[in-house]
Amino acid sequence: MKILVINSGSSSIKYQLLDMADESILGTGLVERIGEAQGTLTHKAHPGTDAEAVVKLEQPIPDHGVGLQLAIDLLSTGDNAVCNREEIGAVGHRVVAGGPFNAPVIIEESMWPDLTETERLAPLHNPANLGGAKEAAKLFPGVPQVLVFDTAFHQTMPPHAYMYAIPYEYYEKDRIRRYGAHGTSHKYVAGECARLMGKAVEDINLITIHMGNGASMAAVKNGRCVDTSMGLTPLEGLVMGTRCGDLDPAVHNYLAVNRGLDVATIDNILHKESGLKGLCGYGDMRDVHAAVDRGDERAKLALEVQTYRTRKYIGAYTAALGHVDGVVFTAGIGENDDIVRAKTIEGLESFGMKIDVEANAIRSKEARKISTADSTVAIWVIPTNEELAIAREALALVK
Repeated sequence: MKILVINSGSSSIKYQLLDMADESILGTGLVERIGEAQGTLTHKAHPGTDAEAVVKLEQPIPDHGVGLQLAIDLLSTGDNAVCNREEIGAVGHRVVAGGPFNAPVIIEESMWPDLTETERLAPLHNPANLGGAKEAAKLFPGVPQVLVFDTAFHQTMPPHAYMYAIPYEYYEKDRIRRYGAHGTSHKYVAGECARLMGKAVEDINLITIHMGNGASMAAVKNGRCVDTSMGLTPLEGLVMGTRCGDLDPAVHNYLAVNRGLDVATIDNILHKESGLKGLCGYGDMRDVHAAVDRGDERAKLALEVQTYRTRKYIGAYTAALGHVDGVVFTAGIGENDDIVRAKTIEGLESFGMKIDVEANAIRSKEARKISTADSTVAIWVIPTNEELAIAREALALVK
């Protein structure tokens, strides 16, 4: 079976077509600047092979339906076609927040009221994620549309980990609790780490660190998530590119009273103007490093705040797990930034975590161990593959 995986953003669509017979990638692409005067589409057929063919389009792409249609046309027609449309047996969609949905689902019409409710939990992501699913359903009538929720992997958390200490009625009536995010990535790299260590995932304890523009951690005990850093929304937890992470909730009232800001403005600040960007003006870690090299003191502070927060969570999750067999870095920063990895682990030698400086400095797209021989906790860099994870979930559900 061939499965199309779609990650629909507010103005973009990332897609990948996989042949699940051997889990090979047939085609992949990115549609950007949807709704702007000039949109772009970069498409690759047979990516990463000698036969790779790249197509770039620049034209107005007024909406997601048009963008998705362009992608499907490139996949199924022309000189670089990799399949017939009829061969696509399912479409898998990434959805950030699942709310009450604790496992992947095939969309049924009766689900839409509950699915629409989840948009409150991730207002920056879910409307676009679900909108992409609606557009795909129009283009592939009768083909199962599978939603894979970033929150699903975290639904094994015990109540003492996911409950907030607020009046219980807000949990009963409004579903306010900790849900987490990036679960598809955390689940994938936990499984890969177990495989690389020659163990069953049910037999080891791991701390997985998904660190990109958005960042989260998970404590994985015997293959099951027992805690994660994000909360009701993807704002809680680690310091991110533009998101603040953990924050005294009284800050909202303080800003409202002393600055005269309304709730929507404060929320926008915490989501889009905070994190690294709020501390030093740069939301991209590459820009932060460049500023540090120029002697920018606020950039140095931002780097210290970010790595210190992550290091604190490692300590907390070590306590939650009892013992740790491995720590995994993944996603854009986690996979590519040796400075952040080194500063994050710095000072954790008493926890049995020691980084091999030379191994850590190696740039590679392959999974690799970066801990020293005498480190009692294995430290890994493992590239995430959320598209493959979503395709696997979709295939299992459809079968």
